[in-house]
Amino acid sequence: MEQVLETMKTEGLEPDLRCQIILAKHYIIGGIKDKAKTILKEIEGDNLKENRRVISSLLPVYALLGSEDDVKRVWEICESDPRLDECLNAIDAFGRLKKVEEAEAVFEKMSKKWKQLSAKYYTAMLKVYAYNKMLTKGKDMVKLMSDNGCRIGPLTWDALVKLYLESGEIEKADSVLKKASEQIQGKPLFATYMMILDQYAKRGDVHNAEKIFYRMRQDGYVSRFRQYNSLLQAYINAKVPAYGFRERLKADNVFPSKSLVGQLAQVDAFKKTAVSDLLD
Repeated sequence: MEQVLETMKTEGLEPDLRCQIILAKHYIIGGIKDKAKTILKEIEGDNLKENRRVISSLLPVYALLGSEDDVKRVWEICESDPRLDECLNAIDAFGRLKKVEEAEAVFEKMSKKWKQLSAKYYTAMLKVYAYNKMLTKGKDMVKLMSDNGCRIGPLTWDALVKLYLESGEIEKADSVLKKASEQIQGKPLFATYMMILDQYAKRGDVHNAEKIFYRMRQDGYVSRFRQYNSLLQAYINAKVPAYGFRERLKADNVFPSKSLVGQLAQVDAFKKTAVSDLLD
């Protein structure tokens, strides 16, 4: 990453805001927080009030850094007269920091300033409740969306499914997703299905994992390594053989990756032989 940056500079290109944000995020993910902080200070400049265009981009990165003080400091600069994108990112930032009351205060300010908000803004708050396993408040938010005439689309269903999963209610999350697939225009997100499939896999619930896998296929999500990895993990955790799995992969034109080959070897080990039957 740094080599690419140096090449840019030698060719006379200075990193723009988007590039700087990407750099800062990857330094944080890589555990190199000092370098991330240096970039963030460069983005801020000498006077953040005059450089307001960067505020919206800074909020989620400071949250990723885990710096509550910086999120509050940056938000205070625009709090008296915020823009929609600043509100949206402030809600997300406070939510990730588990500062629910602060996120709610931003949402309330936003609701008063803009009377007709689209589903995207309600969903931001719904995600905060999901992060913090606040099921009742999440359900109230969905009801508020419906009362205000918002279209409940794939992103909202995704947040609602996550809310139930974080609260440990996998069957309810599954039920919600099934209703979503029947009601919404379009289809649920691939990631939404995967959240539930992964939970069934972790539990070793082969029956329900296969059911979700089938529903994904019905919605056009086929031939993806990620699906097969998760489904195979359900068999592994259940300690049962996955008969005919290689043939299934072949039928879908999926050539096993290294990780899939490893998983297939594990489920093969569960197959009974004539000798093992005698020993049992």
